[in-house]
Amino acid sequence: MIRAMWTAATGMTAQQLNVDTIAHNLANVNTNAFKRSRAEFSDLMYQATRLPGTNASNVGVFPVGIQVGGGVRPVTVAKEWIQGNMRQT
Repeated sequence: MIRAMWTAATGMTAQQLNVDTIAHNLANVNTNAFKRSRAEFSDLMYQATRLPGTNASNVGVFPVGIQVGGGVRPVTVAKEWIQGNMRQT
């Protein structure tokens, strides 16, 4: 139960950073020379609960196994250095 709460909390924290980044992009959309940002994320470790080829109860074997993820973490907020439209200021 605690692991499920931890996994959910990491997802919510990461999504909050994503929403903050999008809000920052929207707030500065009309600023001269503004470069938008993008939040990037990484998976945390996976735990293999059933290995590939192990027996299932009465349905055969697990061909690919079962893995449980540990959540997600933000890696960086990267700038997108693409040139925007030219406009007179």
